[in-house]
Amino acid sequence: MARGSSATRYPAVTRTLHWLVGLIVIATIPIGVIMQQQGIARSTQDLLFILHKNGGVLILLLVMLRIGWRVATPAPALPLSVPDWQASVAKLVQWTLYALLLIMAVSGYIRVRAGGFPIEALDAMGISTFVPRSDALAETAKSIHATARYPLVALILLHIGAALKHLVARDGVFGHIWPPLGR
Repeated sequence: MARGSSATRYPAVTRTLHWLVGLIVIATIPIGVIMQQQGIARSTQDLLFILHKNGGVLILLLVMLRIGWRVATPAPALPLSVPDWQASVAKLVQWTLYALLLIMAVSGYIRVRAGGFPIEALDAMGISTFVPRSDALAETAKSIHATARYPLVALILLHIGAALKHLVARDGVFGHIWPPLGR
């Protein structure tokens, strides 16, 4: 992230992708937890699995788009009031979040496809399965998916905490990404 005295904003595309991915990810977390609970109606559980799987595909596509856009569109300069260590941590957290979101989406996809389960949106579009049916592969992907959720949630909480800190401090950093649409 560049450093400068005058803060600029992310373009509308960046802001929209940021908040869209954020909302979908925040929604998939409780869905993923609830869908695995015992004692919920099978019809509810099925709906939650469908939402979680297809939400994961949407997250994968949006994060890939977001990374491509981010590489092509550099971040705005941070105010000089932001210490160098915070700028470095922010960059590390941002790219680690991207990596963990990709790990979660890909491991979820592999777990579902290798397990022989449908991904309804992809199936409806006639997109073939790129993963062979394999219980061992499905279990490995399931383990990765289950493990990666912890650092992902921790970094999301850190990211939200930092955003709130900048909002309260009124240092201009939160204004880089807010509002999601408009001026």
